[in-house]
Amino acid sequence: MPHTIALVDDDRNILTSVSMTLEQEGFQVRTYTDGESALQGLLARPVDLAVLDIKMPRMDGMELLQRLRQRSAVPVIFLTSKDEEVDELMGLRLGADDYITKPFSQRLLLERIRALLRRNEVSRAEGSGAPPGGVITRGDLVLDESKHTCTWKGQPIQLTVTEFLLVKALALRPGMVKNRDQLIDAAYGENIYVDDRTIDSHVKRVRKKFRQADPDFSQIETLYGIGYRYKEG
Repeated sequence: MPHTIALVDDDRNILTSVSMTLEQEGFQVRTYTDGESALQGLLARPVDLAVLDIKMPRMDGMELLQRLRQRSAVPVIFLTSKDEEVDELMGLRLGADDYITKPFSQRLLLERIRALLRRNEVSRAEGSGAPPGGVITRGDLVLDESKHTCTWKGQPIQLTVTEFLLVKALALRPGMVKNRDQLIDAAYGENIYVDDRTIDSHVKRVRKKFRQADPDFSQIETLYGIGYRYKEG
């Protein structure tokens, strides 16, 4: 079955050209020109991945992403302009898995889409570091790779693909420090460049999600200037 990609952008030229490229590469594509229709469409007919622009009529990309994350963990690539650094960080904090700055090459977008789809598939498969069954248990934390689920003290924690892979990378080696480069490789794969603040934004969002379930959550520790680790015990 070919993967289905949603493109959400009010620029019809972008929708047309990117759709043609993706369809030539074997993807099915659904397009939306505003956030409101995109939200209705994505919730009614889920896709494998969504590419969201920021500035759109009726509902901008920020609100769309925020409302989408209340109901769905679909992988999301966020489109932002070079002068919209604040929007990049806000998009990541709202739950985007990746972002690309405009103007972008369609080849780069295609590579990022494929990489994110691979990460999604890998996160659902049994990992080489996981016990039989693909379930990782660390005290009150349970990660089920085959189902792509996470629970803390029995409460479900909805994580995006990137967030799931970050938590997995830390939980597999409790007590060991992971620097940002190692976490980038774990969450994005090798040869994909993202800067350090991207990892920091993802970690902040992960902590927020766990603390909504348990205000005393403190398992993910920051070692300033070094990286992060999952606290043993």
